[in-house]
Amino acid sequence: MAAMGKSLIAIAILTTLLNKGNCGNCSLDNINIGTVRSGREIEGKSEWNVTVINNCGCPQKQIKLGCKGFQTAEPVDPATFFILDGGDGQCLLVNGSTLEGFASVGFSYAWDPPFLLLPLYSVIAPSC
Repeated sequence: MAAMGKSLIAIAILTTLLNKGNCGNCSLDNINIGTVRSGREIEGKSEWNVTVINNCGCPQKQIKLGCKGFQTAEPVDPATFFILDGGDGQCLLVNGSTLEGFASVGFSYAWDPPFLLLPLYSVIAPSC
């Protein structure tokens, strides 16, 4: 699994280099999410490290991820990853704040099996 995480990071770096300075083509598709097993267990559940990368030169904010049924045996900082009310399976990344171009944010959770987290929504900075 660690090799998969390194591969995802390598792909993200390559995408970053190819897209550098190409803000006009930014979209939700530029939000990439990698999940790798840490090798630790918390309360009998596997720990997973999640990295969310903005592979675009433009900042994106109000990033919402699909997280239906998300649970964890390990606390996650709500300022990084927060389950929104409403029961529709959406989570907010970094309190809705800006994730700068080519930046990443990470968090860990513990559960089996891992959750499929998908980008659902973002606002691309108009200044780009």
